[in-house]
Amino acid sequence: MMQNERFYSLNQFLRKRHGEKVIKLSVDGGFTCPNRDGHLSSKGCIFCSEKGSGDFIPADKKSITAQLESSVNMLSNKWPNSTKYIAYFQSYSNTYAPVSVLKAKYEEALSFPNVVGIAIATRPDCLDDFVIEYLETLSHQTHLWVELGLQSINESTAKWINRGYALESFDKALHKLSLKNIETVVHLILGFPSETLLDMLSTARYVSKLPLQGVKLHMLHVLDNAPLGSFYLKNPFDLLSKEEYIFTVGEILSLLPPHFVIHRLTGDGDAKHLLAPLWTKNKKQLLNDLHYYLKANNIYQGKSLNIY
Repeated sequence: MMQNERFYSLNQFLRKRHGEKVIKLSVDGGFTCPNRDGHLSSKGCIFCSEKGSGDFIPADKKSITAQLESSVNMLSNKWPNSTKYIAYFQSYSNTYAPVSVLKAKYEEALSFPNVVGIAIATRPDCLDDFVIEYLETLSHQTHLWVELGLQSINESTAKWINRGYALESFDKALHKLSLKNIETVVHLILGFPSETLLDMLSTARYVSKLPLQGVKLHMLHVLDNAPLGSFYLKNPFDLLSKEEYIFTVGEILSLLPPHFVIHRLTGDGDAKHLLAPLWTKNKKQLLNDLHYYLKANNIYQGKSLNIY
């Protein structure tokens, strides 16, 4: 069990690596996605907002430097003593461009004062050998991690969400990243209407055996600016209750290896566009309830890892 925590948090990991609190600053790099530009589809993943999941980035359409400056100014009151940052390329697929374009954008972010690393959200089918070779070089220059949106190993779910790639594609990309010792984080979404608890735990068991360094857990958000919003209004379906979500997160944490960094226990849905579940609006209360539940039930990361 991790010191003072029941899971290995991102905050703990970054403090250990960089010696102090490190803040992530979200960036819109101006990329698109093969699942949006017509290469695979023009619809995108069913849950993805019109901003490509970058709804909280404060300065879109501006330079990367301007976005980072805006974020630092906005967060300076919350963390006045923090001086180190991770530039998080969040919106859309952030390796979906020629290496020359990637290099220019990433290096602009790295040149910003006190940026000590880069996090890159992308798709496994946007990681060709040239990109991975460049990422390997970049990983020797700064703290780098790559985030891949798997969401579920269930192929029927992948089809329903219009993910646009097979599980095999994810596995191949992860293998290539692992061979280059590139830190990799997987995104999982809980609460798809066709999935049972067993389905979600099967995904957790699957990723627990992979050469990953981190996991992000999200509740399925229904947003009115995502395709899922109009689908939900026409075809309402049950979503996890807060209690069910907390229970599921606890079960998943118990299956994950203790060395995995838990980057998130829940995601954020823009309150202006959130249709359901409304209990996710109070993130602070949700996290408090989740921590209480883990303690009360003596649940900790990796507790059940060797049972199955």
